[in-house]
Amino acid sequence: MLKRTGIYGGSFNPIHVAHVRLAKQLLEKANLDEVWFVVSPQNPFKQDQQLLDDDKRLQLVRLALKRHPRLVACDYEFHLPRPSYMHTTLTHLSADFPDREFVLLIGADNWERFDHWYRADDILRDYKLAIYPREGSPIAPTALPPNVQLVDTPLINLSSTEIRERIRQGRSIARLVPKAVADIISKEHLYAEHPKSQSPNP
Repeated sequence: MLKRTGIYGGSFNPIHVAHVRLAKQLLEKANLDEVWFVVSPQNPFKQDQQLLDDDKRLQLVRLALKRHPRLVACDYEFHLPRPSYMHTTLTHLSADFPDREFVLLIGADNWERFDHWYRADDILRDYKLAIYPREGSPIAPTALPPNVQLVDTPLINLSSTEIRERIRQGRSIARLVPKAVADIISKEHLYAEHPKSQSPNP
């Protein structure tokens, strides 16, 4: 029997408690065996974004998920051509892991612009999608294609951008990120200053 594996892609810059809570909800409500946190080295829609080093973000994700065996940190996109288009990722994953059925997990805001994704029609043809609610992006379940489901997960208003800004302002991020992640951010002074002028690490 194929293992239903949710693909939760993102820069996770940094990972925070809402990412983890959402994934745990999706495990149950989308009937998944695992959720893979696919850390993206480059988002085609955010090519100017200054990202923490790829391996450091992966390290933080691993620390955040250490106590959650069904949530898996994944560096798969690090080894694919860039930019990291989800169609490419899913195609390679399906070839490398034929024992799994991959389900793409995206927010309602991304669903609103899904038709702009690279080879969106092919993704819809070949894969199932689970959409989770996002504030300001209402989705009508009856308007969704048969292989796309809207999952009733709680709205948690927390973003990595907010956390980075709090760090730069010297404000606490306690309880906003897992403790192990907060400890590394503090110890290594991650996100403590605005990014300096440099070539983006997309």
